[in-house]
Amino acid sequence: MKYYLPLYCFFIVSQLTFSQGTYKRTLKLMGSRFDITVVAQSQEQADEYIDEAVSEIQRIERLISSWDPNSQTSLVNKNAGVKPVVVDPELFNLIKRAIGISNLTQGAFDISYASMDRIWKFDGSMTKMPEPSEVEESVSKVGYHNIILDDTNHSVFLKLKGMKIGFGAIGKGYAADMAKELLKKKGVSGGIINASGDMNTWGYQTNGEPWRIAINNPLNKDHVFAMLPVDNRAIVTSGNYEKFVKFNDIRYSHIIDPRTGYPSTGVISVSVLAPKAELADALATSIFVMGKDIGLDFVNQLNQIDCIIIDEDGAIFYSDQIKPKE
Repeated sequence: MKYYLPLYCFFIVSQLTFSQGTYKRTLKLMGSRFDITVVAQSQEQADEYIDEAVSEIQRIERLISSWDPNSQTSLVNKNAGVKPVVVDPELFNLIKRAIGISNLTQGAFDISYASMDRIWKFDGSMTKMPEPSEVEESVSKVGYHNIILDDTNHSVFLKLKGMKIGFGAIGKGYAADMAKELLKKKGVSGGIINASGDMNTWGYQTNGEPWRIAINNPLNKDHVFAMLPVDNRAIVTSGNYEKFVKFNDIRYSHIIDPRTGYPSTGVISVSVLAPKAELADALATSIFVMGKDIGLDFVNQLNQIDCIIIDEDGAIFYSDQIKPKE
């Protein structure tokens, strides 16, 4: 699971040039809050653009939803251990990219996490740690190596009976990417798709300045520790400042390592900047699972990827390319 910190805001300069204005609509899509902002000539034009973005996001939800029994994703899950399922090229390629990220992160990201038994409770009802055997059993059907793709037929086969895939960790990011690309093709010069914290930007504000994203420390909501200009990039955050359990003075996050079945520890927030929200989405979860030291080292080896990590003591750590000047 992922929990998106509701702590991000963007600042829109109201000064208008070339008769353009900035227009925003807030609505519920994919079970989450979406804020869609566009630069347009009029409210009427902005409404047309935003309506098209909404239709695109709804189309993607129908394709990837594991809650919809009629979706292709649900069909793949129903046939786990039985037979391959032919899917649309778009879904096939999304799964293929997800497996690529699993390989890159050595399994810290894994869309087959949906197979995991929910033995950890973060609602205050847990009074003791699960037994090691329970934890091991909980991830027995998790493993991206058991997702078999056929490039010729565009089929997907889950090898294990009861295995499942889910897009909770990248679905909203992918939807934000696709809505952004659609609006760019329609001629929208600038805007932001904010998919419940998965923020994707393009173009500029009406005053010619880049969009700026303010990030707050979750342990001090009134304190902005970073104000980032985001030029045609996405920023996504994973966090656990509210959903956790504590045993033996160790804080266990609700973000669980799909390789081990144990919750991540030591980190309460990870923000990732990347060219696409889909990638930023997946990497934010992965770095959270990896932990501060391995996560920072991992990001510093990647091109066009930056991150900010907050540990459980509230200390802030930056990857090399966005590290504040001394």
